[in-house]
Amino acid sequence: MPGTVPRPSLQELLAEARPGVLLFSLTPPRRSETEERVKEIAAVTLDRLAGLDLDGLILYDIDDESDRNPDARPFPYLPTIDPARYHAEHLGAWDRPAVIYRCVGKYHEDDLADWLRSADPRRVLGVFVGASSGDKSVRTDMRRAHAVRQEVRPDLPLGAVVIGERHARGGDEHLRMLAKQERGCTFFVSQVVYHVDETKNLISDYFYECRERGIPPRTVVFTLSLCGSLKTLEFVRWLGVDVPRWLENSIRFAGDPLAESYRQAMRIARDLADFCEHLGMPFGFNVESVSIRRAEIDATIHLASDVAALLRDAR
Repeated sequence: MPGTVPRPSLQELLAEARPGVLLFSLTPPRRSETEERVKEIAAVTLDRLAGLDLDGLILYDIDDESDRNPDARPFPYLPTIDPARYHAEHLGAWDRPAVIYRCVGKYHEDDLADWLRSADPRRVLGVFVGASSGDKSVRTDMRRAHAVRQEVRPDLPLGAVVIGERHARGGDEHLRMLAKQERGCTFFVSQVVYHVDETKNLISDYFYECRERGIPPRTVVFTLSLCGSLKTLEFVRWLGVDVPRWLENSIRFAGDPLAESYRQAMRIARDLADFCEHLGMPFGFNVESVSIRRAEIDATIHLASDVAALLRDAR
């Protein structure tokens, strides 16, 4: 419309801690896929995303997390294409920024520095992810990764992962957030949220600790993910996500588990949006699409559209 002010870029929204950010997250194709198949997947993905009111895309960096849990992994670990390479070589038609995850423990310091030097901060933001357990052997630890980014590419916007379950166990996740802010992180992306109260406890503690210290809170982007089968639910729990018993039962015994998961995801989104707006906390949502099932992929696209409508009032 004539006279309409263009929406700021994702980088500007996060730098200014403005509410209402909407991201969509993907796992890159498996390394075993042929080049032709990877091109097909990328084309279909971009076509699906074209009609969504997104501020950016998240590309996950997948690591073997078998050290996290001694139980058998519900789905096998299948290495995927490096997210930075997938973005550079196959998503050139994507006209908005991409947030590239980096499981820093996988990379030697020099390799991490090379990626930081090559990343274009006009198109790319980063999120550093730590080891899945304290016992895991790493090539670069989180503290050193933050230092390398500060030395090599301080202008690259950097985020961090925040985990409500960790706060429920130790009560200090908000202090971890503040420590990461001091090392240059300007936004946070949550692990998948199913337990709203744990997440609200964390956000409340973080917000008031920021107030106590006289520090403006940074944007927290809450991750929503649909769970359309009991196998997916089992995997979510294996990853350490806390699913309340009542919610598990609602999905387990529903005639249509995917529809019930969708209903609960929207309930979670509305609850968190209302809570953050009342508090004055900058927030957004990340709608996660990691399933290969067509029904779950389509439902996730619809979820992103509905969450976008919810966020328009917050902008």
